[in-house]
Amino acid sequence: QVQLVESGGGLVQAGGSLRLSCAASGRTLRSYHMGWFRQAPGKEREFVAAISWSGDSTDYADSVKGRFTISRDNPKNTMYLQMNSLKPEDTAAYCCAAEERTYYSGSWHYDPDEYDFWGQGTQVTVSS
Repeated sequence: QVQLVESGGGLVQAGGSLRLSCAASGRTLRSYHMGWFRQAPGKEREFVAAISWSGDSTDYADSVKGRFTISRDNPKNTMYLQMNSLKPEDTAAYCCAAEERTYYSGSWHYDPDEYDFWGQGTQVTVSS
């Protein structure tokens, strides 16, 4: 099994930037497709971005498209989420997730229930 640990969250003013990291241990990250999800208080967990095991394919929620960039460095066993032009509505706990399957195509990677492994999350707070 893979263990995931997020870092990089914090408090930032609107318009600012943060880079989240998701470090994996236990197994090589190359085995997994990866995703970022977020959950604000009183709201359901929502999809933010996903990336295939190779990094060749990425997907984003409409709300973050053009502002956030997901990437991965498999030799370093780490995935990233670069967040620019942050807005107060981006405030949430951000979690990374991993799923091991042979295909990335389709819509499964938008669904948090499809991921088997999760980190504990890192808080992002954007002040207005």
